[in-house]
Amino acid sequence: MTGSQETPSFRLAYVPGVTPAKWVRIWHERLPDIPLTLVQVTPAEASEVLREGGADAAFVRLPVDRTFFSAIPLYTETTVVVVPKDHLITAAEEVTLSDLADEVLFHPLDDVFDWDVPPGEPAFERPATTADAIELVAAGVGLLVVPQSLARLHHRRDLTYRPVVDAPQSSVALSWPEEATTDLVEDFIGIVRGRTVNSTRGRAAQQPEPQGRQKRPETRQKPAAGRSATGRTSRGRSGTPKRGRPRRRS
Repeated sequence: MTGSQETPSFRLAYVPGVTPAKWVRIWHERLPDIPLTLVQVTPAEASEVLREGGADAAFVRLPVDRTFFSAIPLYTETTVVVVPKDHLITAAEEVTLSDLADEVLFHPLDDVFDWDVPPGEPAFERPATTADAIELVAAGVGLLVVPQSLARLHHRRDLTYRPVVDAPQSSVALSWPEEATTDLVEDFIGIVRGRTVNSTRGRAAQQPEPQGRQKRPETRQKPAAGRSATGRTSRGRSGTPKRGRPRRRS
């Protein structure tokens, strides 16, 4: 859905942690007459917003329902544990899940990881959001495992984070309803894939208009040595064959 033909527009949804600014800037440079509207959604809301036509495409966290959505994986994030700056874990450059086994770990209701068995000791309750969990970490009552972009999004001066090398990872993708692959969606796919404005793929590629049949330039062969372009033997200026100087009579 791109709106009416009279006023086309593009609606792009994105989940927390994704920064779409680079792609939005390129869109405005290439398609300045078509407004792009950003719609921030939670990971749980993203699929429903796309299904109901609330956005044309979205930056989401995988997995998605591939029977309904198309998706282009973009990148996979490092997983980190958020801790107070004075926590013992900060002495290490990176940690493993076994290092967190005795720690209280929060698993908010909007947790992006689908844990088979949540690591660490269970907290007294599940915070409603990641932002709420960050507040509890700052209060010193537990730790939080999140993608690195979310740790940066909720940055606080009294908190830091360390990579968790064996934890699940979260991948970000561009997704849209497969049956709603419009021209504007194709344009945005081209931008995300890094195609140039003159790329041969995508609607933005401009094909040169035919200029009519052009006369092919004539190809002339170089005459063989000793012969002119007409095929005749070289002659003097008068047109007569050149002769050597006559011998002087005695």
